[in-house]
Amino acid sequence: MKKKLALLLASVMAIGMLAGCGGAPASTASTASTATSGGTSTATSTEGGTATATSDLQVDVFYYDFSDIYISSVRAAMDEQLKAMGIEPKNWDAAGSQPTQTDQVKTAITAGSDLLIVNIVETSTSDPAKDIVEAARAADIPVIFFNREVADNEVINSYEKCAFVGTNAPDAGHMQGEMIGEYLLANYDAVDLNGDGTISYVLFKGQEGNAEAEARTQYAVEDANKLLTEGGKPELAYYDANATTKYLVDTAGKWSAQAANDYMVSLLGSYNEGNNNMVELIICNNDGMAEGAISALQNVGYNNGEGTTIIPVFGVDATDSAKALIKAGNMTGSIKQDAVGMATTINTLVKNVQDGADLMANTDQFVVDSDVDKIRVPYQMYDGTSED
Repeated sequence: MKKKLALLLASVMAIGMLAGCGGAPASTASTASTATSGGTSTATSTEGGTATATSDLQVDVFYYDFSDIYISSVRAAMDEQLKAMGIEPKNWDAAGSQPTQTDQVKTAITAGSDLLIVNIVETSTSDPAKDIVEAARAADIPVIFFNREVADNEVINSYEKCAFVGTNAPDAGHMQGEMIGEYLLANYDAVDLNGDGTISYVLFKGQEGNAEAEARTQYAVEDANKLLTEGGKPELAYYDANATTKYLVDTAGKWSAQAANDYMVSLLGSYNEGNNNMVELIICNNDGMAEGAISALQNVGYNNGEGTTIIPVFGVDATDSAKALIKAGNMTGSIKQDAVGMATTINTLVKNVQDGADLMANTDQFVVDSDVDKIRVPYQMYDGTSED
C-alpha cells in the first residue's frame, strides 16, 4: 500500500516547513518482532504457538509522552489489538515536545506510512494539527487524532480522511464535581478537620490551554459547589485565599505525579493541622497527580488506610494504580477514561483503512458529533465498588 513517488515527494514538501528536531520510533512493547527505525516487520508473528499473518499496512502511532500513565495504558491496548489484526505499529514518543513530534511525522511520511495516528502534543493552538493534516492530505494518507483534542473542528473537516477519537472533555469535570459534592455531603463533619464549617481544597491542573484540563478544572469545582449549596453547605474555599488562580498547574504540562508531590510537600509546611488550616480536599486533573499528592500525604501520616486520617483525593482516568489506592481506602474516587475502549474505537477506524473502506465506516455504535468526524468515548465514575 505504498504511495506513488509523486505523492510522497509532495508530502515531504508539505511538511518540510514544519518545525522540529528528529526522533526515532520507540519499539512497541507487545512483541519482539515489532518494527523500529529503519527496520521492517516480520512476515508472521507467533504467540502461544499460533502463527498470525501480518498486514502490509504501515501504521505509525505518535504519542505525546510515553511517561504519561494513562497514555501508557492506551499504548499497551493499542499494541495488543493491532497485533491481533496482523499489524506491527511503529510507536513514536514525542516526550512532550511538539517540534519533536512534527519531525517524527515527517520522517514517517518519508518512510511510506499508510496511516498516521496522532496523540497531538500542542493543544493550545491548532496550527500543529493543521500542518499534519495538510501533510497527510498531500500524501493521501488518513490521519486519526486521539485523546488530546484538536479543538478547531475546521481542521478535522478540512480533510475527508481525518477523524478524532476521544472523550467529551466537560463530562469528566461534571462527573468529578458530582462525585465530590455527594461525598462531602455524606461525610462533611469528618472532612472538615478544623470544624470551621467550610471545606478547604487544593486543585492540581495538568496543563494550561488543554481542553480536558480546562474543563476538569472548571466543572469539578462548579458542580461540587452547586451540590453543596443545594445541600445547605457553603462553597469550597481554596486553601490560599490570596491566590490569583484557584489551582496549581504542572508548568511542564506533563500532568505528573512529581509536580503534584512537590507542590503538596511545599504547601504542607504551612497548611497543616498544627496550624489549624489543613487542606481538607484534593482535586486532581488526572490520577498521576493524585498519586503524587497521596504520596506527600502519606509521608506525614495521612491516607495510610484504616486508622489514619484520610484527606479525600479525587482524580481522573481510573488507572490500575489509582484503582488499587481507591480499593485500599487511600484515595476516594476517580473518573474512568477507558483506555481499552479508546484503543478499540481507534482500531475500528484502522480496520476500515486496512479493508479499503471509508475512514468513518462501521461507527454507528459510537457517539459521533453531528457536525464533525469526532467520536466520543464515554467516561464513568469509579469509587472502587465496581469490578473494573
